[in-house]
Amino acid sequence: MLVDSHCHLEYKGVIEDQQGVLERARGAGIGAFLNISTKKSEWDQVVGTADREADVFASVGIHPHEADKHADLTRAELLAATDNPNVIGIGETGLDYYYEHSDRETQKRLFRMHIDVAREVQLPVIIHTRDAEEDTLEILADELEKGAFPALIHCFTASAEFGQKVLELGLSISISGIVTFKNAKDLQAVVKDVPSDRLLVETDSPFLAPVPHRGRPCEPAFVADTARFVAELRGQELSELAAQTTANFKQLFSKAAL
Repeated sequence: MLVDSHCHLEYKGVIEDQQGVLERARGAGIGAFLNISTKKSEWDQVVGTADREADVFASVGIHPHEADKHADLTRAELLAATDNPNVIGIGETGLDYYYEHSDRETQKRLFRMHIDVAREVQLPVIIHTRDAEEDTLEILADELEKGAFPALIHCFTASAEFGQKVLELGLSISISGIVTFKNAKDLQAVVKDVPSDRLLVETDSPFLAPVPHRGRPCEPAFVADTARFVAELRGQELSELAAQTTANFKQLFSKAAL
């Protein structure tokens, strides 16, 4: 069994045939899905899908692109949204300085709020970071001094140095279909060395379809292609990598009823 640890089942490219997408993934051996939210208006729909589908779980959070639109979000609102039994993670949250869609200080404040709630309820923080390695590390280190919380870097594409530092902080790393791209040699080198107990796989569906599906909307079924590529990269059998990444998902997202 494989787990798609990060997908967007309510997004265009998936939502039009959500049931078919899930069935194709199940047929490909995907046994669980973490349906990720990026803004408050999605929370009910994302959680609703998890409530309806036994193998789908949900996260609640605000993507850094959406930070300015959620500047008045309260800690109490985020905390209350974690109360559903199928909400097993917080995010995605983090920092994105590539597109600058939101004020950096607002991104930082909301990132810290997500971490604060995660620390209280002990749900993993699902972190998006792009062109913001220094500030991401600074916030993580500062917040960990206040008390432990589980977390992972999703869709890891950062530097090897950043990867090593987040691993030293105790985080896990999730790998998307980007690793299969021809120009992803640096990422491939990093993936070879990620400790086996810290590695997860994801699609970020409907984005970032792996080879051989480039140019198509990405589906959770394609996590099998990413896992196969990662297994070959690391000199493992696919079955071994699948078992390890599934065990890692269960360990990190311990609220999931798997």
